[in-house]
Amino acid sequence: MTNSTLGHVFVVDDNPDIRFYLTDLLQKMGYSVEGFEGAQAFLSLSMDIFPAVLVLDVRMPGISGIELQNQLQSQGRHTPIVFMSGECQSEEIIQAMKGRPIEFLLKPFRIQHLIDAIDKGLLLDLDNRRQFLRHNEVRRRYETLSARESDVFGLMLQGHTNKGISAHLEMLPDTAKKHRANILEKMQVHNLAELIDLCKEVDLSRLRA
Repeated sequence: MTNSTLGHVFVVDDNPDIRFYLTDLLQKMGYSVEGFEGAQAFLSLSMDIFPAVLVLDVRMPGISGIELQNQLQSQGRHTPIVFMSGECQSEEIIQAMKGRPIEFLLKPFRIQHLIDAIDKGLLLDLDNRRQFLRHNEVRRRYETLSARESDVFGLMLQGHTNKGISAHLEMLPDTAKKHRANILEKMQVHNLAELIDLCKEVDLSRLRA
């Protein structure tokens, strides 16, 4: 994405009139846009860029919008989705909503509703990427800790003092103090408060996954 655009929008719809209309309109409004005639074309040709939103038709030949949603999730690709449909059954809506799309719009819909959903999705994608990068950075630092330091790290985040850590791990308080100092250095923070702030919103159970 370039700084001159509001964000990137993928439009996947087998109806060429709708696809061309939306891509042209969104480009004029300042978004960078790519249109795809179907799910297979999107899977084959699109790049996982950010921030981006996928505007996706539900019913399409071959791979449906819901099936594409499931495939993307299984691949670990979490671009926010805005579903749109001209006709659909309640079961399709239920299946689509299980994947937590940003919005489900029934055709014909007001363009402003689509824009609102796209902007919401772009903000979500930015936040998701921020959390992804934060997690990877914390994980990179965490992996420099020894197994013993990892044990001390967990107790530090629980608020244990050197005396408490030494009691839990059956080590001398001075040893616990040295481990604490090493951990702060390897995690590139100055004190416990900074360590806690660094690890905020990070799933610590996945650090060694």
